[in-house]
Amino acid sequence: MVTTGDVSGRAAHSAGTKRSSYDTRSQAVHPSTTRVTRSSRLQTPPPPSSGNSREEPPTEIARNPRAPTRTEDHVNSLDVEAVDSALRREIQQRQTSPGPSSHRKRQRINGDRFIPTRSGQDLQASFSLLHEEGSPATPRQKRRTPQGELHFQKTEEANRTFSTVLRSELFESTVPQIAPESLSPGHRRASRGYLHEGTRSQTPPRNGLQAAAAPTTLTPSTPHKNLFSYLSPRHASLGGHPTPSRTPQSRHGINLDTRAEIYSLSPIKHKSQQLLLSPRKQPRAISKVPFKVLDAPELLDDYYLNLVDWGSANVLGVGLGSSVYMWNAQTSRVNKLCTLEDDTVASVSWIQKGTHLAIGTHKGLVQIWDAEKARRLRTMTGHTGRVGALAWNTHILTSGSRDRLIYHRDVRAPDQWLKKLVGHKQEVCGLKWNCDDGQLASGGNDNKLMVWDKLSDTPLWKYSGHTAAVKAIAWSPHQRGLLASGGGTADRRIIFHDTVRGTVLNEVDTGSQVCNIAWSKNSNEIVSTHGYSQNQIVVWKYPSMTQVASLTGHTYRVLYLAMSPDGKTVVTGAGDETLRFWNLFGKSPRKSVHDLDGGGSGRSGDWGVIR
Repeated sequence: MVTTGDVSGRAAHSAGTKRSSYDTRSQAVHPSTTRVTRSSRLQTPPPPSSGNSREEPPTEIARNPRAPTRTEDHVNSLDVEAVDSALRREIQQRQTSPGPSSHRKRQRINGDRFIPTRSGQDLQASFSLLHEEGSPATPRQKRRTPQGELHFQKTEEANRTFSTVLRSELFESTVPQIAPESLSPGHRRASRGYLHEGTRSQTPPRNGLQAAAAPTTLTPSTPHKNLFSYLSPRHASLGGHPTPSRTPQSRHGINLDTRAEIYSLSPIKHKSQQLLLSPRKQPRAISKVPFKVLDAPELLDDYYLNLVDWGSANVLGVGLGSSVYMWNAQTSRVNKLCTLEDDTVASVSWIQKGTHLAIGTHKGLVQIWDAEKARRLRTMTGHTGRVGALAWNTHILTSGSRDRLIYHRDVRAPDQWLKKLVGHKQEVCGLKWNCDDGQLASGGNDNKLMVWDKLSDTPLWKYSGHTAAVKAIAWSPHQRGLLASGGGTADRRIIFHDTVRGTVLNEVDTGSQVCNIAWSKNSNEIVSTHGYSQNQIVVWKYPSMTQVASLTGHTYRVLYLAMSPDGKTVVTGAGDETLRFWNLFGKSPRKSVHDLDGGGSGRSGDWGVIR
């Protein structure tokens, strides 16, 4: 049946009028679809388009006004050809269009957590690769181990204990079982057949035949018969165990040891428990506060100077500005030794006997003073820069200067100097004699450490391991040829050298500028003072280089260090113009304080003025 709307539509199309294939005057609706009233006008949305397709005009379904009226709504069918052509065009555009646009976010896949399999893996190698030394977990980035504070080493010790326990729990080769001594003689041989690797706990079978057929997952159980039958004295005389103090044994069962690991409620093995419960060696107690503090006005804050030295006569010499003062540790009295004219003190050093004091000045002079008579004996020249380092070897006085030269001077001879050593390219700031071997160690601002043999004018060894100025130098009194040296701010390390073979033994990063080093005379320990940025005093145990104590108190760099003749006490000086006395190596601190304080109380906070 052809309606009037269809005829008019075909006529308009044949006449060349431009109309969309979606817009018809009258389109029939299938009876199974929704009915459309005369006055209703519906607009269906276009088919979904891709990002590159252009928008299509909506399809309009309208009632033909010229269609004949009926009692029911006129139902027209859809144009099947138009719909098919639109669908084919949409499918073709989707197939030829590119992937999703760049602005659309990638869809995340939220899956379950990954559970790795352990089959076919070398757990021992994986554990070694995963864990570093003393670390319970792999760090994201490798950093320098800060050793400037004591709690870091405590943390490392705890981490090493954790790693040891974890390795023992994972890779222990033995299987925890009842000890062979706890088994009865008749079952010891049978017990050898039931041990299997990888089994945590098993109940020993009663004989060897059952051992071969026993599963590996048995749980501990009690004997099924003769539970409370004991050996009588008659049986004991035949080879039993009549000892009344021992736990009675059953005839057919075993003596179950309640301390055996298979009955333990702890999640870790017995060996691990012993490791965790074993007593740790407690470090010796060192007072965290100084027992005496002296005011030292005009104590210069200069890294290259050496203004404090403690002589064998138990007298402390200190250079303050242009004057030198002496503090007697026995009487706690302060005496002024001298005042320089138009000059300032750069270094002081006591001769081994403790009777004479050498003074180096900023103008390059070296003076020798009689401490008992407070009289200057002689003045020696030769340097053109300040003399910041002095060292004695009996009657030989060695001086190092800013002019990069080192002079050996024989104080018995009238000559100004005996030998001139040329080796450093910048200021010489560290000098130490090893009187036993006749070797001299020198450090300079050129980051070099040199070892000179006796009075030779050429260095025996040259060390270039430091990356900053080398001022801190100390010879070990316990081991021949062992030399320790410390670097400045850019280095922060203590390096140990073997001057017999010319090798480097060990090094440790202290985390701060190393200003001074001194070996203990009573134990194989060293004390170091530091500057930027923690200003601490650290006591180290050699050769493990574990910290025994870390002391703070100075507010400036701890540039000066000296040790008492008995080796129990050290004094430190800093740019905060204070001298602080510490009991570090004495076994009886009160006795050491009494000796040094002249019978005083020795309480923390005893203040005095050195001039």
